[in-house]
Amino acid sequence: MKIAVIIVRVLLAAMYLFASVSYFLNLMPKAPEMTATQTSFMTGVMASVYLFPLIKITELIGGVLLLINRTAPLAAIIIFPVTLNVFLYHAFLGPKELPMVAVMLLFNLFLFYAYRAKYLPIVSK
Repeated sequence: MKIAVIIVRVLLAAMYLFASVSYFLNLMPKAPEMTATQTSFMTGVMASVYLFPLIKITELIGGVLLLINRTAPLAAIIIFPVTLNVFLYHAFLGPKELPMVAVMLLFNLFLFYAYRAKYLPIVSK
């Protein structure tokens, strides 16, 4: 179980670090053509100006914290809303990348399960 947690934690961190660093350094090629609903959604996200950079900063912080073993339980909580929103975006608007995003969600849920003992004091009285 320990080895599985390390592998999942590092893979999830790598995915988020790659996504955030490539955004800030403009390393990604131009995005593929989007559907009308995807374009409408992304127009709204980009119109808010702060939201997309905030998401990418959260991904960067979450990825770094996942690499640091002591802070991995905290990182799993911080990164979960991003993971869930990315999953829901692809589930409803862009199902082409859904399998990869579903793996990310499963990784995050696996980390929740692996670190469940760390979360028990939060929910106990």
